[in-house]
Amino acid sequence: MVCYKNFPMLQGLHEAVLWESEQEDTVRCHLCAHRCVIRSGQVGICRVRLNVAGRLYSRVYGMATSLAVDPIEKKPLFHFHPGASALSIATVGCNFGCLHCQNHSISHWPDLSDPRRPVAGRFVAPQEVVRAAQESGSLVIAYTYTEPTVYMEYALDTCRLARQQGMRNVFVTNGYMTEEAVELIAPHLDAANVDLKGMDDAMLRREVKAESAPVLRTIADLHRRGVWVEVTTLVIPGSNDDDLQLEAIAAFIAGLDASIPWHVSRFHPMHQLLDRPPTPIRTLHRAREIGQAAGLHFVYTGNLPGDDGESTRCPGCGDEVIRRRGFSLLQVNLQDGRCGSCGTVVAGRGLP
Repeated sequence: MVCYKNFPMLQGLHEAVLWESEQEDTVRCHLCAHRCVIRSGQVGICRVRLNVAGRLYSRVYGMATSLAVDPIEKKPLFHFHPGASALSIATVGCNFGCLHCQNHSISHWPDLSDPRRPVAGRFVAPQEVVRAAQESGSLVIAYTYTEPTVYMEYALDTCRLARQQGMRNVFVTNGYMTEEAVELIAPHLDAANVDLKGMDDAMLRREVKAESAPVLRTIADLHRRGVWVEVTTLVIPGSNDDDLQLEAIAAFIAGLDASIPWHVSRFHPMHQLLDRPPTPIRTLHRAREIGQAAGLHFVYTGNLPGDDGESTRCPGCGDEVIRRRGFSLLQVNLQDGRCGSCGTVVAGRGLP
C-alpha cells in the first residue's frame, strides 16, 4: 500500500500487477492489450491504474460499486452449473469505450479521469465478498458489470479465497487481456463469458476503441487452459449484423471447439448509440442459423424472453434437455450431464 501525507486522496492505493518501469518515472502496464505507457501522475486508458512516482497502483482495490445475487444464466452462462446463484461484484472502470455501454454510469464514472479524486464505491474486502457469497447461498462469485480485467488485483485475491471455500469463479469480460494476464488469472477461474463484439476492426476502433485480435487470442487461451468458455455477441444493426461478420465469428468459435456456446443477443438503443433501432428478431434468428450452419452445437438468442433460442437441445438427437424462459429453468432432461432421451454427453460444467 502507499500513503502520501501531502496527497490524502492517494491513500489506500494497492500496488498493481503486471507492469514494468521505463525511463523517467514512466511505466508500461501489461495487464490489457492496450499496454498503456503511463507517465507519473497519469492514469491509463482504464483510468483506474495510476502511476505514482514511477510505480503503478490500482485505485479500485476493494472499492465495490455493485454487490448483488444473480442467476448464473444472467451472465450469460448456460452450460455452467445451471440454476446456480452468483454473487456479482464490480468496481468502476473499463478499458473499452463502447458507444452502447449499458453500464456506462459505473464503467465510465465521470470523475475517474482526475487522479486526484477518490473513486466511487465502498470498501468490501475479499474476505467480506466471500462471506457475503456464503451467506447468500451462492456457489459462484461473478466478476462482472464493468470489466474485471481492470480490477485484477481485487479479483485475484477474492478468487483465491473463494476457491478455498469450494466456490467457483467466473469472469464476464471483454477479453482484452494480455497473454500474461490470462496466465495469471486462468488457474483461479472456472468459467468466462467473453464478449466478442465483432470482426470488423474499423468498426471496433470507432465504436469500441479496440480491435478483435486480442479478444480472439484470449478466448482461445482460456479454452486451452481448461476454463469453461461461452461467447456473447450483441448484434447491433449497422455495426456487426452483416452475414460476413456473423459467419466469421461462428467460424472462429467452431474452429476452436464446436461445443462452445454462442449467445447472440438483441441490442436496444443505449448510451451514445441512440440512433440505431433494436435488433430485428429475424436478424437474431438469422445469426442463430449462421452459427448452426457453421457446426456450432449450441447457439442461443438473448434478450428475447420466450424465444425458442433460449433452450438447450441435445446435439445428438435434438431433444430439448434444458427448457428456459428468461433466466429461469422450466424443465431439465439431463442425467449426469447426458441427454435423458439418447444418452449423448452435453458439454458443460456442473450439469445435472
